[in-house]
Amino acid sequence: MSLNSWGMYPLIKNEKVVFQNERELQDKILENKNYIPFGNGRSYGDSALNENIIYCKPYNYFLDFDENTGLLHCQSGVMLSEIIEAFIPKGWFLKVTPGTKLITVGGAIASDVHGKNHHVEGCFSSCVEEFTLILPNGEIKTCKKDDELFKLTCGGMGLTGVILEAKIYLKKINSKYINQTTIKTKNLKETFEAFEKYSHLPYSVAWIDCLAKAENIGKCLLMVGDFANDGKLDFKEKKKINIPFNFPSFALNNLSVKAFNWLYYKKAPNGESKQKVDIDTFFYPLDAINNWNRIYGKGGFTQYQFILPKDVSYNGLKEILGEISNSGKGSFLAVLKLYGKENENYLSFPIEGYSLALDFKIERGLFELLDKLDQIVLKYNGRIYLTKDVRVSKETFEKGYPNIEKFRALRKEYSMDKKFQSLQSKRVGI
Repeated sequence: MSLNSWGMYPLIKNEKVVFQNERELQDKILENKNYIPFGNGRSYGDSALNENIIYCKPYNYFLDFDENTGLLHCQSGVMLSEIIEAFIPKGWFLKVTPGTKLITVGGAIASDVHGKNHHVEGCFSSCVEEFTLILPNGEIKTCKKDDELFKLTCGGMGLTGVILEAKIYLKKINSKYINQTTIKTKNLKETFEAFEKYSHLPYSVAWIDCLAKAENIGKCLLMVGDFANDGKLDFKEKKKINIPFNFPSFALNNLSVKAFNWLYYKKAPNGESKQKVDIDTFFYPLDAINNWNRIYGKGGFTQYQFILPKDVSYNGLKEILGEISNSGKGSFLAVLKLYGKENENYLSFPIEGYSLALDFKIERGLFELLDKLDQIVLKYNGRIYLTKDVRVSKETFEKGYPNIEKFRALRKEYSMDKKFQSLQSKRVGI
């Protein structure tokens, strides 16, 4: 059975090497083949797809935990969900988490994932003390902060080697609940004002209506919050809804997206509202639905995520939202986030500014629309997120990442370019 990405596009036949033993993996890497590491398959596009895959998820033991510092030592196949389930009852949580907990630690490092608190905590690499990496020659190297290999691998999309183990710092908490404030805005100006007003809070994220027009462009529901302090740490996994089959491709269309957006926005009270919500509701709403990617039909979907520098984010987002609204190819999952300063990793996505992530069903005319959006992103000196991408051109990608030539040169120096490849790396020339 072939392994596929979460977006279910493209489909490719592949052979997998199940990684459970370091010695066996070293031998496999020395064979005359090229590989890409694969975790839990939650990358949206083709960044973890290749003819030969190293399946890392079974390499998944906790190795040590320091209760004084919160330093967790684990193997790379450990899922964020497993960390959450084991450590919330002890009063610990992830310092940085993306919008799904169903990814591996190795995948979190390779994508240098970010979350709702980037403006405070930065990317996942900020909480990584060190990790071990198998290089193309079979050598196992320990990579620490400020090491060249650390900066190359964090955000390096699995193209530097296979991450074996990692030491990451967790965050002390005293509740499984978040005190959440929801702010309903009427347009993009109000949305930006709300983000800045609440930027002192550690967590913020906005759902935005990407089909709104004219004076309503950029209207949103902004959710901000911080952990409660009630001592309630009895965390348990919720029962999940399951999508048992692929929806018909016609089910998701302009009318259904408009209806969803109208209902979702309408249900929120005007102004501000406060409530206490659990960790899953605040951080991982989509994880409550098994196989939610099937909503987009058997043709699959892609997420288009870009980021713009802060001083031009308003104008850039207004132009992009106008283009999307006029196209009629809306997304009911449109997420706007605020970011802090850029880190030193060569291919990490975030820069100081705002990003927008949109899910689109793969259909006729979509890639032409995304090509238009690419040009607007470049016009405002932005960049595209590789973890979500399945179609960006080499030229567009390169313009967004000033350290690309350094990344390429180091890949070549370590012979990584011959051993570790993905469909994406071949497409964008990394």
